[in-house]
Amino acid sequence: MRIAASLALALFAASAMAAGADPSTGEKIAKSECASCHAIGRDAKATSPDPKAPRFIDVAKMPSTTELSLKVFLRSSHRNMPNFILAPEEIDSLASYILELGGK
Repeated sequence: MRIAASLALALFAASAMAAGADPSTGEKIAKSECASCHAIGRDAKATSPDPKAPRFIDVAKMPSTTELSLKVFLRSSHRNMPNFILAPEEIDSLASYILELGGK
């Protein structure tokens, strides 16, 4: 009985966190934090300001791109990226926006 209650609570918490993800907030974060290097929009012909930075639409369409892979990536530091800190709900929203670009 306790296991079932714990499982139900965990599932409720996970769905509540996912419900907090807002692609429009993610787009605003992308515009303010990411657009100086990345092409962040839906325009398939856009180029990134930094040629080494992938376009978000290309990232979204990669077979390996999932909600989990994006969240892990956004929580990790990377040598070629600024080390900015996003709150968990900002990461959720940014990941949601990127996934939306790829139709996922």
